[in-house]
Amino acid sequence: MVGSNNVDQAVDKAKDALKKGEDTIKQNAESVKTGESGREIDAGKDAVMSAYNKLMEAKAHFLHAAEVSGVELKGGAYGQLNKGKAKAQELSNQATSFIHEKPMAALGIAFAAGFIVSKLCSSSK
Repeated sequence: MVGSNNVDQAVDKAKDALKKGEDTIKQNAESVKTGESGREIDAGKDAVMSAYNKLMEAKAHFLHAAEVSGVELKGGAYGQLNKGKAKAQELSNQATSFIHEKPMAALGIAFAAGFIVSKLCSSSK
């Protein structure tokens, strides 16, 4: 499916962005260990900002993936709705033709169904 590929691509991009952020933090943490105090603070700030930016990039990719899969679900739901409408129309047509072909049998079935429903409703007292 095309949408499925888009979701997979967005997830892969998000994973890559998170991995890059993690690598940046590790590199900056290593440089903090070997640097001076002022440079350590600056490197720490840079690492945090870089990680934040990568996180926001990953968030954007995940949001895109969610939107794409939502479109796929919506399209599938409309397809099922249309199938259900067609089936209901077909059953309605069959019932109508049965009533026209055998009106007395249809009347008998309707009477029996009404009688059963009334008995079920009245016996619940």
